[in-house]
Parts: sequence; structure tokens; C-alpha cells
Amino acid sequence: MDKMIICADCGKSFVFTEGEMEFYNLRGFNTLPQRCKACRDERRSHSLTNKKRYEIVCVRCGAVDLVPFEPTHDRPVYCNKCYHEIAARS
Repeated sequence: MDKMIICADCGKSFVFTEGEMEFYNLRGFNTLPQRCKACRDERRSHSLTNKKRYEIVCVRCGAVDLVPFEPTHDRPVYCNKCYHEIAARS
């Protein structure tokens, strides 16, 4: 059964559907969403655009790329393309 929830940011009500509830349960989320989709998307885009990015040189192919974390010297760092190729094999 769908639930009506009031968004903590904009105050508008939104529907939390049965499908969304199932998704939350599968992921182990124990709380209901506090924000409507529009406010969640706004927060996500704001946090992504304000994150500091660090320039790296990929240890696999030598390409220059930006990563959202400060690299340490004790671990290899890959460009986005190589990272996804390696992750796909795992």
C-alpha cells in the first residue's frame, strides 16, 4: 500500500509507492524517505557540483582524469574508463 509523506524540505506531500518500499527493503534501508524526488535530486546535484575533484594520472593507461577523492600514494588510482573496465571483470 502506498504512503503519503510530507517532504522535509519543501513541505509538499509525495507518494512513497509499494515498489519504492520494496526497493528500500531490498537495500536494507530502515527509514522512510524524508524528501520528495525533486528535493532529493536538487540535493544530489548540489553536492556533486560542489565536491572538490583531484587530478590524477591513471596507473593503467596514463590518461589524466579527475577523481572525487584525494589519492594516497599507497594505492593505485585509475581513470574512470579503466576503473569501470576493471570493476566489470570482478
